[in-house]
Amino acid sequence: MYHPPMYRVAPATRLAVLGVLALAVIVCTAAALWLFEYRAARPAPADILLYAGRGTSPGDVSAFEEILRERGWRYSTTSAAGVDLLDDAQLRAYRLIVIPGGNFVDIGNGLTASAAAKIRSAVGSGVGYLGVCAGAFFAGASPYNGLNLTGGIQFPFYALEARGTRKAPVLVTATKGEPVEVYWEDGPQLTGWGEAVARYPDGTPAVAQGRFGRGWVVLAGIHAEAPASWRRNMDFTQPAGVSRAYAVTLIEAALDRKPLPRD
Repeated sequence: MYHPPMYRVAPATRLAVLGVLALAVIVCTAAALWLFEYRAARPAPADILLYAGRGTSPGDVSAFEEILRERGWRYSTTSAAGVDLLDDAQLRAYRLIVIPGGNFVDIGNGLTASAAAKIRSAVGSGVGYLGVCAGAFFAGASPYNGLNLTGGIQFPFYALEARGTRKAPVLVTATKGEPVEVYWEDGPQLTGWGEAVARYPDGTPAVAQGRFGRGWVVLAGIHAEAPASWRRNMDFTQPAGVSRAYAVTLIEAALDRKPLPRD
C-alpha cells in the first residue's frame, strides 16, 4: 500500500497561518458588524419626493419643506440630475412626487426626456402627484417636455394674467368648504381635465384632481402653501394660516389618494 510522504510544518509557519486565519476572522466579523450597523442606522425611505431642480422657485421649495417638517412627513429633495440617477424601482418607492411653483418652461427643459418619462411612468404605476402652479402647467400637455398626465389638455393662465396682473390675493371656493384666500402668481386655470375641487371667482377650476393610470393627481393653480412673507404690500383679509391649512389638505389628498369633495 502506498503511503504518501509526511510533511512537517515548521512551528513558525503554523503560527503564521493561525495568525492569518485569526486576522481574517476579525476582519470578517468587523465587516459584518459595520454592515449591520449601517443598515440599522440608514433612515427609512422617504414618502415624499420634492423636486427642487432647475426652474423651481427656491422660495416655494422652502415653503413646502416648512410644511412637511411641521407635519412630520418624511421627504427627500432632488435635482434634475438626481431624477436621472434614480432607477424606476427607487422612484416608485415614493408615495408622492411634488413639483412646486417656478417657471414651467425651465422645469420642463431642465429635465431630460428620459427623466420626464420616468416621472410619468412612476405616476402611472401608482405614485401620487401634486403639481402647484408651474408644477400644474408641467403636468399638462406642455410643449416644454410636459408630463401630459392630462390626456392632451394644455392649461391656459388664469384670467388675471390677460389683465396684466402677475400676482394677487384670490378668493377660491372649495367644494363643500368655506372660501379660502390664497396667493396667486401667474398660475393656470384647470379647465378640461379631471374634477374641479376649488374654483376661482370667475368659476374656472383653481384646483382639480383625477387619475393617471393607477396614480392620483392633484393640480393647483394657486399657492396655498405661501407663507405670510409673500403677502407684503398686498391686501389679504384672511391670515396665511388659513391658506396653509388648505395646502396641508391638498398634500394629504395627493399622498393618501383621498379624493376631495368635487362639483
